[in-house]
Amino acid sequence: MPLVVGTAGWTVPRQHVGLFPGSVESATLSHLERYATRLRGVEINSSFHLPHRRTTWERWAKSTPEGFRFAVKAPKAVTHESKLENVGTALQEFLDAVQALGKKLGPILFQLPPKLEYDAGAAQEFFSTVRELHQGGVVLEPRHASWFSIPAEQLLRSFEVARAAADPPKGSQSASEPGGWRGRSYWRLHGTPRTYYSDYEDDQLQSFAKRIREDACLLENETWVIFDNTALGHAAANAVRLDEVLRGELSN
Repeated sequence: MPLVVGTAGWTVPRQHVGLFPGSVESATLSHLERYATRLRGVEINSSFHLPHRRTTWERWAKSTPEGFRFAVKAPKAVTHESKLENVGTALQEFLDAVQALGKKLGPILFQLPPKLEYDAGAAQEFFSTVRELHQGGVVLEPRHASWFSIPAEQLLRSFEVARAAADPPKGSQSASEPGGWRGRSYWRLHGTPRTYYSDYEDDQLQSFAKRIREDACLLENETWVIFDNTALGHAAANAVRLDEVLRGELSN
């Protein structure tokens, strides 16, 4: 299965610097270059808060090895401020910029605000706009219970939009498993019990590995796993460990 394990952002915490060979071998590497010596993909979250220049996207692409991939979080102007409505211009500007990543561009992640309910008409129009502008991977992370209904799932499948699995799940227990279009699985692990802060113990990572492997083997789909428990630096070590477990299983 095509597999990408990474973190939200590419900070290499001091306490885990030994896990990244480039961090030891060269003090001249950038944070991204060091990160990319060990993990094969990353989720860019800064794009949610502010736009980046095309030259910035180009620099990031050039700083990473062939085969490295970037998932990119869509701007809050689209998801939180406009709430998916009348977003054509903002979406076009964002997508034009991220195309500078070239072949290293992975899926676009749309994370919805917790209070944004599923509206069939608005969702249909939004994803129609998305697909007019972008034919690549799209992932949705909804956080309101109404998005976990059969009609919402059917709409996501019709536009080939994967629904992210989240830990801890928000909005519905169904959020703990991937949904929507099943050509891609996208797991976002935020830390449990304390979101963004908690470390995942090895038995928890082994459990995730089993679930991820079973999901991917059943569907033979592209799989992304992003650790977002970055507040205390646990994401990097968790990602490296899970990557080791999953790739070890794949090689057996």
